[in-house]
Amino acid sequence: MIQLEAVYHRMGQNWSYAYDESTLHIRIRTKREDVSRINLFCGDKYGWDKTHEVIPMQRLASDGLFDYWQAAVRPVYRRLTYYFGLYSRDEVLYYLEKGFFPEPPTVAYEGLFDFPFLNREDVHTPPPWVKDAVFYQIFPERFANGDPTNDPDNVLEWGGKPGPQNFFGGDLQGVLDHLDYLCELGVNAIYFNPLFEATTNHKYDTKDYLRVDPHLGTNQLLKELVDTCHSKGIRVILDGVFNHCGHAFPPFVDLLANGRSSRYADWFHVREWPPQVNDGIPTYETFAFEPIMPKLNTENPEVKEYLLNVGRYWIEEIGMDGWRLDVSNEVSHEFWREFRSAIKLVNPEAYLVGEIMHDSLPWLLGDQFDAVMNYPLTNMQINFFAHGLTNAVQFSQSVATMLANYPQQITEGSFNLLSSHDTVRFLSLCGGDIRRLKLAVLFQMTFQGTPCIYYGEEIGMEGEYDPDNRKCMEWDSGKQNRELLEYYRWTISLRKSHSAFRGSGFKTLEIPEHPRLLVYERWDEQDRFMIVLNNADTPADVCIPVPGVSTEWVNLNTQERTITAKESLNLSLPEFEYAVFQAVNYNQYTNIRNEETSSSG
Repeated sequence: MIQLEAVYHRMGQNWSYAYDESTLHIRIRTKREDVSRINLFCGDKYGWDKTHEVIPMQRLASDGLFDYWQAAVRPVYRRLTYYFGLYSRDEVLYYLEKGFFPEPPTVAYEGLFDFPFLNREDVHTPPPWVKDAVFYQIFPERFANGDPTNDPDNVLEWGGKPGPQNFFGGDLQGVLDHLDYLCELGVNAIYFNPLFEATTNHKYDTKDYLRVDPHLGTNQLLKELVDTCHSKGIRVILDGVFNHCGHAFPPFVDLLANGRSSRYADWFHVREWPPQVNDGIPTYETFAFEPIMPKLNTENPEVKEYLLNVGRYWIEEIGMDGWRLDVSNEVSHEFWREFRSAIKLVNPEAYLVGEIMHDSLPWLLGDQFDAVMNYPLTNMQINFFAHGLTNAVQFSQSVATMLANYPQQITEGSFNLLSSHDTVRFLSLCGGDIRRLKLAVLFQMTFQGTPCIYYGEEIGMEGEYDPDNRKCMEWDSGKQNRELLEYYRWTISLRKSHSAFRGSGFKTLEIPEHPRLLVYERWDEQDRFMIVLNNADTPADVCIPVPGVSTEWVNLNTQERTITAKESLNLSLPEFEYAVFQAVNYNQYTNIRNEETSSSG
């Protein structure tokens, strides 16, 4: 019997949405391995007899509990009425909006699911350039000191021990001086931690939202840097701290001086007057009880207009390509809707990335962000690659759940990272084991979404929590892991050379006899790849099932060629090693992969 309580579909969100201006994605969930196939019966309710069709749905993903099915539909008249046919070994059920039935409906429009109209302006389309981007995150004060004349008075020698309050003189000129390094690495996008004037080394306590911090440079220098980046094909996004400001922000200074009579009294959230700190707890709302970071009242019209003007200024005047938005889940949805409208009006291709560390669907429905920092995926990679707490099946199932939880274009533009200024560096989590890091990097560079490298990851920098994860960038080549640097260059080049790694064709293969062997396929209309990662401390002699006709594969690591025998690929892989195979005669697989590709839009 089909387990009806596991079956789920609803109109909207990640279950029924417009992938592009002509394509709808329809999804449904069933109990894992409970249903053998599903058909989508669909058509235009005003002309069902002439437009209806039956589309076999494909398994998009499977986790420990459920199978997720998807069909891509291109309705002629941009309307769609539909229902599902669920088939098991001994049962057929038809699932309509009004329930389950043993027979198909006799009246086409009665009780069916409905997508009223595919309005083009409702299609959530992240900027197209993002799928091709490889980001590099720069913590400005610690990347490079290019202009000692703007150093703080208490600047320390480059490379010293970082502390919560010390400075080493990193600045924008230092970034300009090393753009060729970034180009040689292969990155084509930069994410800057805050650049605005502030009192701390991290700059998350903004004093002036319209001025580059003098210790980092000037607005004019930032404009020069952005223009130079653009000339080299590099996009640039800024860190926007709009949840809170700093204690030196003039309106907050006025609040402290004048209390309730301050004209800025409603710019903040004061619980008890006067605003002060009692036993370490501020009487006003802040970020994380930090007295120097008072929370802004973004419901106040003046605050809202001020911040919207800030958002527009750096896009219009400096040419920034987007914003990473700090603590964005603590700011109202309505503010972000207005912020998106204001920014997209100036630059429709601006990339808006929220900092949210949990399920983020409410922010990713087309009216707020294009993406979020994908910390859930980061944690999956930490548990599997770094700590070994999960096996390949558990990792794959977690990824599957994530894929099913978001519209496909969201996954394709997701901001995927291994480390950041807020986390332990990934190599440290790996106990310094470069082999584990390399496996995680290869997955990051060959998976859906936009990868981001935290400065220094590519040369083997380590670091525990703040401030140790914010060390000065190591520019002495003798102290860099040059082999790892070349590996990063290779994986980035691999991603940029093959559109399949930037698309959505993805499937994992379970190898029960090797629980720590991760095997997955990536494909599009041009290429087919199989990636094998042995995340175990023992070698793996494995027979990988490859359904379909026999074909030739080339191992991109060794350039050796292998022909599948009896629909399997035999491989010997040392501990913590990897292999990337590319199908040589991919045209033989066109028909085999057509159905899987169609489920990807």
